[in-house]
Amino acid sequence: MTLDWNHFTPWASLAGGIVLGLASAIFILMNGRILGISGIVGGLLRPRQGDVAWRLIFVLGLLAAPLLYLAVVGPVPARIDAGWGTLVVAGLLVGVGTRYGAGCTSGHGVCGLSRLSPRSGVATLAFMGAGFVTVYLVRHALG
Repeated sequence: MTLDWNHFTPWASLAGGIVLGLASAIFILMNGRILGISGIVGGLLRPRQGDVAWRLIFVLGLLAAPLLYLAVVGPVPARIDAGWGTLVVAGLLVGVGTRYGAGCTSGHGVCGLSRLSPRSGVATLAFMGAGFVTVYLVRHALG
């Protein structure tokens, strides 16, 4: 196994992790809610009175962030080693997994682990393990 030094970004990754951690902490302090993307988006699919505006603003912020990055930094070449069919199936599986696991990577992996939630620990081990196995099978065992 070799390290791809051209795509090794420890400082950008560290900065992103710090920003995500701070945003999660601020969100829970200000709203008393976990910053789980699947739960926030899911709340838009089952809207409740007085609960839509903040969720919509949050999702719009998620969509605006890459556009802001593009405006400031410029285009970054994307490299996706999968076809459209694989991406669609993977997206659907992630969606089903977030429903069965009662949360997503941000809800369990960031917020749940920081609160020392045993359920989030199990969920994070499960989705990380499934990801490791999937990558190994797809890249090494199958081809």
